[in-house]
Amino acid sequence: MSKNHRGSGIRSLPAHGRGTCAICGKTNIKVLWEKEINGQTVNVCKYCNANLKNKARKAVPATEAAPATEAATE
Repeated sequence: MSKNHRGSGIRSLPAHGRGTCAICGKTNIKVLWEKEINGQTVNVCKYCNANLKNKARKAVPATEAAPATEAATE
């Protein structure tokens, strides 16, 4: 089957969604994710987006996650 519409959502963006990541500084990389950093909204690459999500997930205290696992075992 053909894949004619793959990437059609970013064709209308300037430079087809490519630019410089605000966090890691890589150039000519897809920067499609908007994140708020220090009160400013910046575009980041998918690697920095995943890194920010993992940091936020790990920052949740373990005490909040413990009751959910105890309820599942009972």
